[in-house]
Amino acid sequence: MLAGVDLGGSKIEAILLGGDGTELLRTRCPTPAGDYPATLKAIAALHRQMETRAGRQLPLGLGTPGSLSPATGLMRNANSTCLNGHNLKADLEDLLNRPLRMANDADCFTLSEAVDGAGQGAPTAFGVIIGTGTGGGIAVHGHLLDGPNAIAGEWGHNPLPWPDRDELPGPGCWCGKQGCIETFLSGPGLAAEHQRRTGQALAGPDIVASAAEDDALARETLAIYEHRLARSLAGIINILDPHVIVLGGGLSGIERLYENVPRLWEPYVFSDVCTTRLLPPTHGDSSGVRGAAWLWR
Repeated sequence: MLAGVDLGGSKIEAILLGGDGTELLRTRCPTPAGDYPATLKAIAALHRQMETRAGRQLPLGLGTPGSLSPATGLMRNANSTCLNGHNLKADLEDLLNRPLRMANDADCFTLSEAVDGAGQGAPTAFGVIIGTGTGGGIAVHGHLLDGPNAIAGEWGHNPLPWPDRDELPGPGCWCGKQGCIETFLSGPGLAAEHQRRTGQALAGPDIVASAAEDDALARETLAIYEHRLARSLAGIINILDPHVIVLGGGLSGIERLYENVPRLWEPYVFSDVCTTRLLPPTHGDSSGVRGAAWLWR
């Protein structure tokens, strides 16, 4: 059996999987906002529930926002800022008295979809998160690709490719730069673009709903979004040439993306043919926690 925990900004979710991926237990609790010691205790409590169900000791897989710095071993780049600057892995291993494997949430999503999701069987898969932020991960033959800087797949903090004049220098990003892909393709980025063009303050789901009702302004906003997503993914294809790209996060539910974006990326892909498939996730919101469990596969 495999135990995984997904540490989110508002909730902490745990899952116990059988070796064949069967879900044996799922439970969750609210994330203690801004409280690092309480967060550790909450994870430990969920882990005890899974060990009770399993009837034996279990190592833990953990998906997190941000990642551990290879230089210091401390958390960095987490939007749950109380994690930053702490050695989360060592602290949890001490508390649990169990071994721990960690990956960021986008990597866990990618691993889940590569093992038994939309990317199952694909030699290379690129997992995309388009939600509150924009992240990514790379899986090769069902295993995560990691690098010396622990940032493989972090496409969201590259500049938007082939920008139009009105896309320069681009919105400011929380990382301190301007024009990052995340500022255009995240949910807040979609909402900001719609408000800039129309003056309407709508959240992403409302824009999608308006477009489905044939609202011309909302449809135009989505068309702009699709073109930006296509350019951004073309850059990934030109470098990685993945067999499959799987979308995750709140905006992955926009059905028109899967038909329109592959058509739009063709002029930007440096090839006479592009057979990369763009697919929705099989496990949806469950992919993050499932991927955390699969870290012990």
